[in-house]
Amino acid sequence: MRKLALLTATALGTFSSFLAAQTPQTPPFFSRVRAGFAQRDITPDIGMEQPGGYGKSFHRTFHDACKVRVAVFDDGKKRAAIIGIDALVVPRKVVLEARALIEKACGIPGDAVLVCASHSHSSGPVGMVLPGEYDGASELVRKLAYEESSCADPGYLLRLVHEIVSGVVAADLAKVPVLLGAGFGHEDKVAFNRRLKMKNGQSWSHPGAGNPDILEYAGPTDPQVGVLGAWDAQGQLQGVIINFSCHATTNPGGISANWIYHLEKTIQGGLDTKAPVVFMQGACGDVTQVDNLSPYQRPKALEWSQLVGGRVGAEAIRVLLSAPKTGAGEVDSRQEVLKIKRRAPSPQRVAHSLETVSQPRPKGDTTDWIFAKEIVLLDYLNRTTPLVEAEVQCVKVGPCCFVSNPAEYFVQYGLDIKKGSAHPFTFPCELSNGIVGYVPTEEAFGPTGGGYETRLTAYSNLEISAGRQLATKGVELANKMSPAAAPLPPKGPPYLGKPWTYGNVRPELE
Repeated sequence: MRKLALLTATALGTFSSFLAAQTPQTPPFFSRVRAGFAQRDITPDIGMEQPGGYGKSFHRTFHDACKVRVAVFDDGKKRAAIIGIDALVVPRKVVLEARALIEKACGIPGDAVLVCASHSHSSGPVGMVLPGEYDGASELVRKLAYEESSCADPGYLLRLVHEIVSGVVAADLAKVPVLLGAGFGHEDKVAFNRRLKMKNGQSWSHPGAGNPDILEYAGPTDPQVGVLGAWDAQGQLQGVIINFSCHATTNPGGISANWIYHLEKTIQGGLDTKAPVVFMQGACGDVTQVDNLSPYQRPKALEWSQLVGGRVGAEAIRVLLSAPKTGAGEVDSRQEVLKIKRRAPSPQRVAHSLETVSQPRPKGDTTDWIFAKEIVLLDYLNRTTPLVEAEVQCVKVGPCCFVSNPAEYFVQYGLDIKKGSAHPFTFPCELSNGIVGYVPTEEAFGPTGGGYETRLTAYSNLEISAGRQLATKGVELANKMSPAAAPLPPKGPPYLGKPWTYGNVRPELE
């Protein structure tokens, strides 16, 4: 037995020596970039308005906290803050106020601060009508805006500004040298284009599962899961940024970050970490969790939230575990504000809509009344603010480039931005630095187009070319910044001419 033990120990020692010779040593920690992460609570109170519709709805229960999630990067020359908020949208005024306070508090330039809303339909009251927006309108229009529409809460907006600033200051103070790892995962089982081509030649939004008039999807999806992770000198994950394209409409029950909550739980649980997870919503104006071509029963709300968040989170873990790391992360940013025209309803349509909304909201099907209300509100906006500010911003962190727009942006434009960008990892971020409503493709406005997203409302009304303008400008700004090469794993040692002697043999048959 002693002889067998000795032989076994010798064999293991020989194998260990062989592995040591073949395995590269961990290179010394070196980094030119520092990063800090933080999060703040922005959970609305029970009884506050729940945004996301054309009428009023109120929160009655609580499921999980809504957060501001912040990452700050510093390469020694420039800093940038990337902020994801669990909110339906982020009003332009909130962004501008937060930027001014951030620059005053810690010196990060406003044009290097990117704020992206997750589009959670189970979050706080940030829209659709803003405080004072219709104060100059007639009594009827004011009533339609403030009493018959979803409205932002002024106190909640002040709180949102405060927590964004507080989170950025905390993240800036928490910065440590980090190695960055980035990559794309692939998840194609939880997000689907909600517009379908129909036999009548049009494209409809959510025509209903099993509808015999459906031909095929009217647009693509983007299955890439964009990931950027940051690890400190001890190899501890400090924080992660995730970019994925899917409406946050799983609504697990009550106030919630939506499926982003389960994304966070999956990543933190799978990696045994409490590192903040900053979510940046991709281009998903026409992409949701609903598969209108599926013949199977849909999951319940909570199960659906777990499914989307869990699968996207699991794919992110795969990327984080395998992504090569670099300490050479340059930080840069570009920004430009476009002025884009609104589409205007005809005078005849405005007159008919006024006649409709002069009557009380009907019982039963209210569709015609609701969209008449929207036309009346839009008519006021066209007379007061016919041009809309639409900021395009690009923030570069190492090999990653975040390209933002303020729209519920059709996914095809996100794919176009990725194709046109010279950066190895390009992450389109919709609903950022303001809100201009749905921005469909030009094809969606053509003879075979249509669907809910193309309807003319006070929320969605930009000229037909708006999406192309935003994509072209995003690619232009991104490519003004020098792309960094995607990091590669360190090379192994050269072959020493000594194969493992235990394995370097012919087959032994006797």
